[in-house]
Amino acid sequence: MAENSGGVHCLKYGLTVHNLLKVEILTVEGERLMLGSDGLDCQGPDLLALLTGSEGLLGVVTEVTVKLLPLPERAQVVMAGFDSVQQAGDAVGAVIAEGIIPAGLEMMDRHAIAAAEAFAGAGYPVGAEALLLCELDGTAEEVWEYIEQVETIFRDRGAVSLRVSQSEAERALLWKGRKSAFPAVGRISPDYYCMDGTIPRGQLAHVLTEMQRMSAHYGLQVANVFHAGDGNLHPLILFDANVPGEFEKTEEFGGKILELCVAVGGCITGEHGVGIEKIRQMAVQFNEQELAQFHAIKAAFDPLGTLNPGKGIPLLKHCQEYRSLDHKEVH
Repeated sequence: MAENSGGVHCLKYGLTVHNLLKVEILTVEGERLMLGSDGLDCQGPDLLALLTGSEGLLGVVTEVTVKLLPLPERAQVVMAGFDSVQQAGDAVGAVIAEGIIPAGLEMMDRHAIAAAEAFAGAGYPVGAEALLLCELDGTAEEVWEYIEQVETIFRDRGAVSLRVSQSEAERALLWKGRKSAFPAVGRISPDYYCMDGTIPRGQLAHVLTEMQRMSAHYGLQVANVFHAGDGNLHPLILFDANVPGEFEKTEEFGGKILELCVAVGGCITGEHGVGIEKIRQMAVQFNEQELAQFHAIKAAFDPLGTLNPGKGIPLLKHCQEYRSLDHKEVH
């Protein structure tokens, strides 16, 4: 809740904010407040949405009440391998354009595919440049119809391999590979730096191409694992902290990825938050007036800055200093 995270099924079922009914918080003065209700509309400002994703800056959350939804009658995963990230990105847009809303739609590039397959043995096509996992759920009739449509879309967009899960165990195995991707990448690199930018789906292929170019510039490999359906990227920059200067170079590369996300109409975080790590990029995404409004909201809840001091919202003078730096294009 602190970061309004989504996860692999957020495309159809929403982010954390869409699944909360009410929360109990303690204010900085120790007052206990209940925000939201048991499903009824509340009058006044939507403080529940304001607190969701506020990273502990406005209050201490002590209790959360969430929605419960019935499990779908049927769920199956369509896995498709592609010869290029461009093709896979186009396939993501084509599925959504057809009015199909998968429960989850995930993409992995060749580095992530190879690492996850070695770790989980899920049967991923290790020769593919990109992989899509598309989960479809609903009634049995709906799922069968969606699978036919999605398979056709993937073939038309150049899929070189297709596989549909035929059992719950197989579906779980396909997801195990995806959910093991982060620790799996840790086996092929001494260290990795996980980013969390979000972009419009239509910019997916462009941003991935630009990241490949920046990867060559910095001499650092990137493994991509992300929620393709809602444009939430998780580039994993591979590096070795024992090499002098490599960590600093990695941080700079990560900042450039976030600034690229903002440049194409996206934002610097989808579910990992800002904290201190992304504080400089807040000045890229927001102008002085917007940042001043953030400070005013913070002051209304926490006038002395006691809760998570120094996180989430940069001081305006630091923003001006950062904007004054010469941010040239990376070539």
